[in-house]
Amino acid sequence: MFRFFESEETKKLKSHLTNLGALAKIDGHIDPAEINFIISIGTRHGMRASEVKDLLSGSSKITPQLPSNDSERFDQIYDMVEMMLADGIVDENEMDFCMHMATKLGFKKAVVGVLVRKISTGVKDGLSREQIKNDAQSFLNY
Repeated sequence: MFRFFESEETKKLKSHLTNLGALAKIDGHIDPAEINFIISIGTRHGMRASEVKDLLSGSSKITPQLPSNDSERFDQIYDMVEMMLADGIVDENEMDFCMHMATKLGFKKAVVGVLVRKISTGVKDGLSREQIKNDAQSFLNY
């Protein structure tokens, strides 16, 4: 009922967390590391852990909100790839979902595979988000 009064930023955050929840569920089980990762993103943006859990349980229906700029788009796909790696197992369905979501977020189909792999490799190599983002900008040409 009060969702009408939510800011656009809050709606985007909830949409993003819901997308991460869908990714977590795609391999048939939700790893505790994945849930903790999603909760950490929510709490970092001011949500309580219980709110994030309610959101992930599907008790509230969220209308998808697309990011409004390139930086937000990158941050969302980065979070998805980082969560895909959270349980230490990269399922092919998770990889496909990340590439599908990258396209939905507005990245060109021709570069989504390279983008997801570049983020994945950068995270595994311990590079910072900003280093990976700067490197990705050279071939993304948003």
